[in-house]
Amino acid sequence: MPDDTNATKSFEMKVQEQQDKIEAQFRKITRGSWARIIRMARKPSKQEFRQTAIICGIGLFVLGAIGFAILVLMDNFLPWLIGDVFQIGN
Repeated sequence: MPDDTNATKSFEMKVQEQQDKIEAQFRKITRGSWARIIRMARKPSKQEFRQTAIICGIGLFVLGAIGFAILVLMDNFLPWLIGDVFQIGN
């Protein structure tokens, strides 16, 4: 019976094998498709962060305005259209 079966392996050897498996997975990441993106990633400057925050704020404002316009149309125009024009619910 060989010494490297699971029953006769020491605890340290089992832990070392698991650690080797985890390290192998991380080595795959550094050679994979995400490696270039991770290597290029950096902390944005204050100007870049400010521009990104302004653009995101403008986008949120525009989406909120569109949602508000739809809400106003649904609250005011839709009941008139359904009640008076199609005469449903009267």
